[in-house]
Amino acid sequence: MASPGSATIEHAREPCPDRILDDVGGAFCMGAIGGSIWHFVKGMRNSPRGQRLLGGVDAVKLRAPALGGSFAVWGGLFSTFDCAIGGLRGVEDPYNAIASGAITGGVLSARSGLRASARSALIGGVLLAIIEGLGIMLTRMTAEMGPTPEEVERLRREFAEQQQRQRLEGTTGARSVEGLAQAADERLGMGAHDMVLTENSGVRSAREDASARGGHREGEPSGGGFLRSLFGS
Repeated sequence: MASPGSATIEHAREPCPDRILDDVGGAFCMGAIGGSIWHFVKGMRNSPRGQRLLGGVDAVKLRAPALGGSFAVWGGLFSTFDCAIGGLRGVEDPYNAIASGAITGGVLSARSGLRASARSALIGGVLLAIIEGLGIMLTRMTAEMGPTPEEVERLRREFAEQQQRQRLEGTTGARSVEGLAQAADERLGMGAHDMVLTENSGVRSAREDASARGGHREGEPSGGGFLRSLFGS
C-alpha cells in the first residue's frame, strides 16, 4: 500500500466524502435532462396526431424522474466505492475508478443472479477503463495548451517571493539613500533635498534655481557656487 504522503491529488473532483454528494447530484441532473429529451421525443412519436405535444410532456413526467433516480443511485454507489478504495490504497489513480465501476455494476445486478452480476461487473469495468483512458489521452493532448494546477501554484509562489524580495530591496535602497542624504547634508552644509538633477545629468541646488528666477534675498546663504565649482553650471 502506498503511503498517504505519496498519494496523487485529483484536482478535477471534490474530496471525499463531498465527492459522493457531488456525483449523486450530477448524475441525477444528467439522467433527468437526458431522459427528458429522450422520452419527450419518444412520447411525441408514439402519440396520435394532435396529441403529440401533450404525449411528449406526459412521457417526460412519467419516465424522466425515474431515469434520473437510477443515474443518481449509480453515481452514489460508484463514488462510495471510489472513496473506499482510494482510502484503502492511499492513492488516487484511474485504477480506483475502474474497480469502482466494476463493483457498482456487479452490485446493481446482484438480484439477477451471479452470472448476470459478473457480466454487469465486466461491462462496468470496461466502460470505466475506456472513459479513464480517454480522459488521460485528452489530458496529455491539452497539456501543452496551458499550465497544470501544480505549475500554476508554483508560479504563484515564485511571484509572491519575487514581490517580497522587491519590497525588501526597496526598503534597503530607501535607507541607503537616506544615509547618503544625511552625509551630503553634513559635508556640503545643505540639505540633499535642495539638489535637483538637470537634463544633462548635472547637479545644482534648488536655491540657485530660485535665485536665477527672482534673485537672492538678502542674508540668504547659498550653496550654488560650491556646486558650480564642482560640476559646472
